[in-house]
Amino acid sequence: MTASRPPRLELAAGDITHVEVDAVVNAAKSSLLGGGGVDGAIHRAGGPAILRECRALRADQFPDGLPTGQAVATGGGDLPARWVIHTVGPVYGRQGGDLLAECYRSSLAVADSLGARTVAFPLISAGAYGWPLEDAARIALDTIGGTSTTVETATLVLFDADTLRLAQQILS
Repeated sequence: MTASRPPRLELAAGDITHVEVDAVVNAAKSSLLGGGGVDGAIHRAGGPAILRECRALRADQFPDGLPTGQAVATGGGDLPARWVIHTVGPVYGRQGGDLLAECYRSSLAVADSLGARTVAFPLISAGAYGWPLEDAARIALDTIGGTSTTVETATLVLFDADTLRLAQQILS
């Protein structure tokens, strides 16, 4: 069994749906039924199998939706990733950074339960949920880099080169 320690942290810019990892994290809506941004992209690229599993989760475990800060997994459908870990980020101004950090910790805990060794994360809540990029990146990097896990490599996949440079500055 792999020792539990913080994962090696990597940064990348690009489309999270193309990253070859064991698990990709989805910045999901509470409904788990898809939406815009990362959530919509993962559902489109992953195909109908992900939506079917999400509907089953809603019917069986989360009739009121997945609570903010929690995480749950489905298969990866047509994605290169074996699994999708869905987590619901907080809306900036309505909920605090502690819930944003919990999204990353919960996702790593789910990855541990799956046996995932490589995980790709988006910058949770930094899109439609309005979290300021610098704060969102700092919370992501601090939380992932400070969480003991059996995940070996965690990649923060950022949507553009400017956000990648910002994350690199924070990391250094």
